[in-house]
Amino acid sequence: MNQIKVLIIDDSALVRQTLKAILESDPEIRVLGTAGDPYIAVQKIHKEKPDVITLDIEMPKMDGLTFLQKLMRQAPMPVVVISNQTVNGARIGLQALEAGAVDVITKPKLGTDIHSEESRINLIDKVKSAFIAGKKWTAKETSGIGSTAGHSSAGQPALVKKCSLSHDTVIAIGASTGGTEAIKTFLTTLPPSMPPILIVQHMPEKFTASFAKRLNESCSLTVKEAQNNETVHANTVYIAPGDHHMRILRKGAQKVIQITKGELVSRHRPSVNVLFNSVAECVGKNAIGIIMTGMGDDGASEMVSMHKKGAYTIAQDEESSVVFGMPHKAILKGGVTSVLSLNAIAYAVCRILDKDIREG
Repeated sequence: MNQIKVLIIDDSALVRQTLKAILESDPEIRVLGTAGDPYIAVQKIHKEKPDVITLDIEMPKMDGLTFLQKLMRQAPMPVVVISNQTVNGARIGLQALEAGAVDVITKPKLGTDIHSEESRINLIDKVKSAFIAGKKWTAKETSGIGSTAGHSSAGQPALVKKCSLSHDTVIAIGASTGGTEAIKTFLTTLPPSMPPILIVQHMPEKFTASFAKRLNESCSLTVKEAQNNETVHANTVYIAPGDHHMRILRKGAQKVIQITKGELVSRHRPSVNVLFNSVAECVGKNAIGIIMTGMGDDGASEMVSMHKKGAYTIAQDEESSVVFGMPHKAILKGGVTSVLSLNAIAYAVCRILDKDIREG
């Protein structure tokens, strides 16, 4: 495999040096240059032609969000945004995803060996995901096929049969790269009456609260960041807090959420595997599991567990996925009932539940 060529854009020399050291610790990545501001970056982009850019979102001369918007209009390429771990940083980071960034990450933590190793894993995985997404863009441009995300003919919702689910039903969703927009597409299509929905989206701490708030403004369901020990309710969507695992447990007649720190699972915290495992044990055949776009295999093995328990399981198809990693692994492991395009998933779920899709 050819090395992934990365350009680092950050106004801090220390951060540039740190990111370069982290990325080049992986033999599949080569940092071909760094830039202290967007104007220098433009020159290096034209000269070096990187595969992936890491972009500081807060810089002098031209802020990173403005630069990203210009880049996506003039010369689109995979960008991983590096943001401060603040409420404002989270807000701007989500705007960057909407503007076309492939993924967002907080600046690497410096300190303990554990923090350093987790930051290293996270950054390298994000860059590799962005590279895979970029190859998919290039393939579509080369073949003359425009983006058809959400319009695959695979698995039409009319073919999905209704299931004998009960009031005990819970919907569990896992996603990573490209998942913020995929989740938004799914949730904004649903009617206001639905079973509880639990979501693990690989995002940094503080970002999930902002993500939930933005979704709540555009959905007919209530969307919130999950809290430890809260009881789950219908018509509510619970987003796992960044940097924390989320499980669902039974407490008497009620189902409650458990939020814990813990170690990385499948290279992630929150981990889809952690959520899916708890749903398999707590809800069993009354669950619906959905695995969406993302690199790696998080969620794949425990989707098999859900499937074996009798849950109805759905994987997003390759055409509509930004990165067809997690869904593909779940399919290969035999844990998937249906493979559907993004736009078909909400229709399929509503058909399973015998509910009308949201209009408008």
